[in-house]
Amino acid sequence: MLIIGEKLSIIAKRVREAMTSKDKAPIQEIAVSQWKAGAGMIDANIGPAEDNGEEMMRWMVTTIQEAVPLPVCLDTTNYRAVEAGLSVHRNEWGRPLINSTSNDPDRFPMLELAARYNAQIIALTVGKGGLPADAEERAAIAAEIMARAMEYGVPLEDLYLDPLVLQIATSQDHALKVVKAIKMFQELNDPPMKTVVGLSNISNGCPRHVRPLLNNHYLALLMYEGLTAAIADPHEVSNTVKTIDVIMGNTLYAHSYLEM
Repeated sequence: MLIIGEKLSIIAKRVREAMTSKDKAPIQEIAVSQWKAGAGMIDANIGPAEDNGEEMMRWMVTTIQEAVPLPVCLDTTNYRAVEAGLSVHRNEWGRPLINSTSNDPDRFPMLELAARYNAQIIALTVGKGGLPADAEERAAIAAEIMARAMEYGVPLEDLYLDPLVLQIATSQDHALKVVKAIKMFQELNDPPMKTVVGLSNISNGCPRHVRPLLNNHYLALLMYEGLTAAIADPHEVSNTVKTIDVIMGNTLYAHSYLEM
């Protein structure tokens, strides 16, 4: 399973200050740490970035890829910032991932970028009408987005469907609906559709000592249903991923499997 390292987010004070001052050292330190912990891609979350988004995303992508040989997930709602990041991305280390499109017409242009730059893209199964009520509604939205992606020239194998994980503290009934949606998404196509979640959303608002428990146990349920990727902290989840892969027979057991 692909772990997309989540720690380079403008929400974090240290990262935000480094972005503002264009200080490469903290950004590269965090990127390298996530890479060594098992991340196969690095998420660069610059927020809406309405003022200097293009410059910021170019700087983030370049700074990250100077330090680690990994592709970058371009995480912003700013279309021009995404395009700026795609224009400097080093594809020899893997194709970039756009985060994200959805069933909101305002987000359709992200599909055009994915097609033009041969990028992968995350599709949130949500639209302007509000949050989906259940797994079935998520799957219906996913089917609409899949059809639209093909219209824009984005191959279905480049699309990651995201069922939108909600906080268990405020939306407990949605936890298993998301798990069910992961299974349903794969049944929408042959070969099965790729899936992704923002894992730590499940534990947002929970006490610090509870969050890793929720994140890792939830990840186990999602992986059992075939989850393809997770935006998560690799330091927290990499051993869980390796263990579940062994239990499910995806990798061969060895006493040293945690070190592999």
